[in-house]
Amino acid sequence: MTSFETSSPQLNVWRALLALAVVFVMLATTGWTAVRSHRGSTALQTSLSAWDHGRLHGHRLPDADAAPARLTRFFASLTAQDRARLAHRYPLAVGNMNGAPVPLRYEANRVALGQAREAELKRMHDPRLTPAGQQDAGRRMHRFTTLMAGDRQILAFDPEGSGRIAEVFGDLPRAGRISVVVPGVDTDLLTFEKSYRPYSAPYGMAKSLYAAERTAKPGVRTAVIAWADYTAPSGLGVDAATAMRAEEGAVRLNALLRGLPGRSPISLFCHSYGSVLCGVAARSLPGRVFDIAVAASPGMRVREASHLHTSANVWAMRDATDWIQDVPYLELGGLGHGADPVSSAFGARVLSARGAKGHAGYFEPGTDSLANFARIGVGAYDSVRCAHDDDGCRADLPAR
Repeated sequence: MTSFETSSPQLNVWRALLALAVVFVMLATTGWTAVRSHRGSTALQTSLSAWDHGRLHGHRLPDADAAPARLTRFFASLTAQDRARLAHRYPLAVGNMNGAPVPLRYEANRVALGQAREAELKRMHDPRLTPAGQQDAGRRMHRFTTLMAGDRQILAFDPEGSGRIAEVFGDLPRAGRISVVVPGVDTDLLTFEKSYRPYSAPYGMAKSLYAAERTAKPGVRTAVIAWADYTAPSGLGVDAATAMRAEEGAVRLNALLRGLPGRSPISLFCHSYGSVLCGVAARSLPGRVFDIAVAASPGMRVREASHLHTSANVWAMRDATDWIQDVPYLELGGLGHGADPVSSAFGARVLSARGAKGHAGYFEPGTDSLANFARIGVGAYDSVRCAHDDDGCRADLPAR
């Protein structure tokens, strides 16, 4: 027996370190590695500060970061006129306030979008800006205009920096089942919706899932949230290889979930780096989260599904053509995201993703991946299709 054979664990560690080194050298030398500079959420912070110092009929307003139940009671005590007054006076604060009535958040965010659009219109003609700066202002102005079109339901909005956004499909306050789509890298206001490959962007993902859920079980009233309300990593750089953005996003995701109205079951659908975020968030999820379904995952920051410490069902899928399968599934010194969620050792319920075609095709109509997501979203667990053409992924599901 050779010395290499007797020290195989150490050899595996060195191989893993070498693999990580190669990956990051490639990222750096090809220009993919990028560190985004983040500006503070000035407009939102200003609105929140104004709220904190505001009064209504001589009475102080509750803390903007109070528990959602406290804020729900506060708004319920007001007249419709007073609620509308607050939405128009503090649009960004109310529009992002977990616990505020959902329709009021839609109204407040429409006001905030209008104000942001006007600001970008002025920037488009600001001679102090470079032509590139004016073009960027034009793109942002058109995005804000699109988000205000028709009866779109914007649940969260922050225009600062690269921006954050969340949109609802369906009747959220009356939904019997709620699905939340958590996207991955390069997600911001400008990439939230795409005309080319629309189902690779959060808006298209959620819209596609909502339609598929209605087909899967027409009798179930569903709502789907396209949740791009966190600062995602930019590109496949250091941010994407660590949990920093996931940890920040997990706090925001759990705040959203705890502020959702009603008691309906919630399912999370987490794509790519979004699955890292969902893994970090798992141990703090409210009990009404029944499912965490991940696709194209680089890992969930744990070695086994049981280490997520959640009562939710953990589902995983990966298409055979997805390049993510070639990343090193390990975590060393904060780099990497842990074990492969579709491996048998991880212990997730592995689903078919047939037809997804690559890393961004999981929400394409006609794919096994979308059909499985929809069945999970409506609670039709007995009809999901497992990855290995057996019933393994459906075995021993807890009663709900």
